[in-house]
Amino acid sequence: MRDGGGVYHRQTMASRRPTRTPLGGAKRRQLGVVDYTLAKRALLRDAHIGVLNSTDICDAHPELIRAAKHVGEETRNDCPVCGREKLVLLAYVYGDTLKQENGRVWSIATGLRMAAAHPGSSCYVVEVCRGCSWNHLRESYSARRSAVV
Repeated sequence: MRDGGGVYHRQTMASRRPTRTPLGGAKRRQLGVVDYTLAKRALLRDAHIGVLNSTDICDAHPELIRAAKHVGEETRNDCPVCGREKLVLLAYVYGDTLKQENGRVWSIATGLRMAAAHPGSSCYVVEVCRGCSWNHLRESYSARRSAVV
């Protein structure tokens, strides 16, 4: 297929599908997603050019490091700051209807399921380096409220 002078191959474009979340299609559509990749790139750029130093960006709270050690799910990605360790993902879920479960750390799959099951709640996915204490909000998922008809 030709579009605006570029040639696009069906096989090449098919490989650019987003990775699947642990939820099924119906549940996934119930969540609004915000990706914080651009904010992360800007922060890392500022550190690279010297506007920020490593102590400014590697400031994870000890409780966050502890949660990363015991609950976190290791990724294939190296830490963008130190490069020595793999990043770990954590999910924090907040919502009025969660009661005693509100604000707790969960595995990614559990956090997304909880957010999808409770309209008005949110699941925040944080990436953490256990070595240098880098941490950054990676994505947030918000459960959409059903429209009243």
